Order: sequence, then C-alpha cells, then structure tokens
Amino acid sequence: MSRALVTGGAGFLGSHLCDRLLAEGLDVVAMDNLVTGSLDNIAHLTNRRDFTYVHQDVIEPICIDGSLDFVFHLASPASPVDFFLRPKAILKVNSLGTERALDVALEKQARFFFASTSEVYGDPLVHPQTEEYWGNVNPIGIRGVYDESKRYGEAITMAYRRSYNVDTKIVRIFNTYGPRMRLDDGRVVPNFIGQALRGEPITVYGNGTQTRSFCFASDLIDGFWRLANSNQSGPINIGNPTERTMIEFAREIKALTESSSEIIYEPLKTEDDPKQRRPDISRAQELLGWEPKVSLEEGLKRTIAYFQGRIQA
Repeated sequence: MSRALVTGGAGFLGSHLCDRLLAEGLDVVAMDNLVTGSLDNIAHLTNRRDFTYVHQDVIEPICIDGSLDFVFHLASPASPVDFFLRPKAILKVNSLGTERALDVALEKQARFFFASTSEVYGDPLVHPQTEEYWGNVNPIGIRGVYDESKRYGEAITMAYRRSYNVDTKIVRIFNTYGPRMRLDDGRVVPNFIGQALRGEPITVYGNGTQTRSFCFASDLIDGFWRLANSNQSGPINIGNPTERTMIEFAREIKALTESSSEIIYEPLKTEDDPKQRRPDISRAQELLGWEPKVSLEEGLKRTIAYFQGRIQA
C-alpha cells in the first residue's frame, strides 16, 4: 500500500487532500502545527487505521518511521490576514519548512509535491497568466512575505530536482474555496459569505473592478492527484479560468444567501493587491486531462451551507 505525508494536513486544502488520498487507497500521515489548521477538519479521520496525525511544525526536523511514496508540502498560512499577523512564520515555512520536507522526500526516495501559488505572478502584467510568465512581485510589500517565499520554495524544489534527482512536482494554485475555510480567513469568499449571513455590509475593497477566478476545492484536489501521478514536473496552473469582478461576486453571494446586506466600498488594504487574476490552464488540460467541473453556483451553495453551520454552532 502506498503511503503519503501531507504537511498542513489539518488545513483547508490539506484536509481535503487527505480525504482524496485515503479514497485512493493510500495510508496518510498528516502533519500540522494547528496555527491555521484545525483538528475539526480531520476529526472524521482520526479513528481510521490508515490515517495518522502528527502535531509538529515543519520547520523542525521531520522524522517519519517507515516508507513514504509521496510528500505533499501544503503547510503555510496563506491569507491576507496572515501576511500581517504571521510574516516570519510564512517566510520560514516556505523556506526552511520546504527544505525539511524535501529532505524527507530525498531520504525516503519519495515523490515530492510543492503547493505553490498564483501569487508568484504578483500583480500580473500578463493576462491570463501562463506558467512561462515570471511575474510582477513587490518584494518589500506586505504580500511579499508570501509571494517571495513561495517563489523561493519553487527554486529550492527545482534545486533538489537538479542536484539530487528528487522526483518533484510544482502546482500553482489559483483562488480556491469550499468547506473548511476559516471564517476569519480574510479572503474574499469567507469575508463575503460571513458578512452576508450575518446581515453585515458586504465590503468590497477598491472600486470592485478587480477580478478573481474561483476554483472549488474538490476540483483543485483532483488536479493535485493527476499531477502527482503524472510524469510532469510543472509548474502547472490549477484553477478555474472563469473570471468575476469583485462587485459581480458580491452580488452573487448576496443573491445566493438571500441576504439583506448592503454592498459598501472601502480603500484597498495593500497597494500591490492584484488587479486581475485568471489562470491559463492549457497545460493542465493538455498534460493532465484536467479542467474544473463544479460550477461557481454549485460550489458556493455547498460553501454557504458549511458557513451557516459554523455560524450557528
């Protein structure tokens, strides 16, 4: 039986990945320090014999008994709130933490999967963003702690591939949403849904014309699995190319929640907030046979139901 280590395994995406790996018949070791992850996300797995949870920060040396076939490195705070509150932790987990995870993959001769991000493109001057684009990143801005550390994570992943022949995969994740997101995440989906469900004003930052493309979690995880089992090293964009302006998105959330909330505007929180974000997924379609399947309306309904339960709990 194959065995996988998932760093950040109690997080939003990490827990969904654990579910998929278990469904595919793998034994799973989930590692998390619970800074942004939650045991609630993996509570349904803890009694399974094929699942193990390890409470650890990945910047510490990682010791796993037995063999590993995959190391999925997803650990990292990833929301705008975290950029302000946890800058040092973000820099360390994507640098030293990535090195620790790579060392385990090297030791165990496991396939290594690095969860990078569309943030490596910064505030892009190319639209939609292809994997060949090198980005427009402000290294000294608020977002730089995440953007630049993920760029470093890609660089060290490629260094281990070239120098030590580690079988590596790099995915660039675009905006993803779904159940198990944190209500206080600071990203637009929990912000808008939480405000709408509470009857609070829905806050659009800037003039509302900036765009994002939203991919449902199960679609993203399917892309992960396909890449992990392919002969492709990446980087490969995984995301939904259907683009929405923030004002369109706010209106859609308001309608789906049947909320009476008004939509208000406030200044942008950071000057280098990307104005446009949409993946070119040609490479994923060609090389992995992947494209998103869950419509935004269907995905939002599932996510709204999850947040309703959290707010009422």
